[in-house]
Amino acid sequence: MSKALLFPGQAAQFIGMGSTLSRHSEKARGILDTADDILGYRLSEIMHHGPEERLKETIYTQPAVFVHSYLVYQEHKKELDVNAVAGHSLGEITACVAAGVLGFEDGLKLVQARANAMQDACVSTPSTMAAILGMEDRVVEEICADIDDVVVPANYNCPGQLVISGSKTGIASAIEACKAAGARRALEIPVGGAFHSPIMEPAVEDFKIAIESMHFSDAEVAVYQNVDGLPHFDARQIKANLIQQITHPVLWTKTINNMIADGITHFVEVGGKGKVLMGMLRKISKEIDVELWKEEEK
Repeated sequence: MSKALLFPGQAAQFIGMGSTLSRHSEKARGILDTADDILGYRLSEIMHHGPEERLKETIYTQPAVFVHSYLVYQEHKKELDVNAVAGHSLGEITACVAAGVLGFEDGLKLVQARANAMQDACVSTPSTMAAILGMEDRVVEEICADIDDVVVPANYNCPGQLVISGSKTGIASAIEACKAAGARRALEIPVGGAFHSPIMEPAVEDFKIAIESMHFSDAEVAVYQNVDGLPHFDARQIKANLIQQITHPVLWTKTINNMIADGITHFVEVGGKGKVLMGMLRKISKEIDVELWKEEEK
């Protein structure tokens, strides 16, 4: 049986993250202390106690989800021989750490740089995202293309679920057009901005500077990346794909289908709550085994 680890992105956060592990694991406490030192603030306090509005801010959400997934990964990693890894959006950096491409400390610094750059882009251009459910990707793509504003597909999550990204007025127009065209649901997502769209272009240069300052190794196992859904081992290509991901869509359905085609039969979501990635997996294929490594909420 070939196995893969999957790491979640934003939306996997919850108040109490890491609190159970830190009470029972000296290793977990050490990782949290290291994270606090690197970031220069008490991320562990925000993870454990919130408040929720603060935990939802991009500059805190991304490091929190990364650190939490890494904590859970460290607790369970000896349980499986892994053949491949992938991560949804932010989770791709966590996947790179699990594949030996980056060390934990550099991974966290990269996440912090990504979060700060994306937050700045969000502030400079008010924007948002929306989930379109129950509609073919092709139809959503055509609707986005017909709107005279910035609106693009952002997350191809699974059949019948496509997240779009763009300006506030563009997204509002797209929601109405999708409803009129028969979407089962079309609703704005409460996020900070238009991730995985051209609106994030101002974030690319700062992120690129950060990524070029870090040492990347070739991957020990295949890293299936968001921008093309394909497996990569070469450090230079992985870097280039991480940079491109900032403004390009997450091809999650293609990624999972390619992993299945390459022989992966057992998928493990690491550090999520089982409501996001596992739900997508079951809609992509009912023939695979799905497992969740999680920490119980406080």
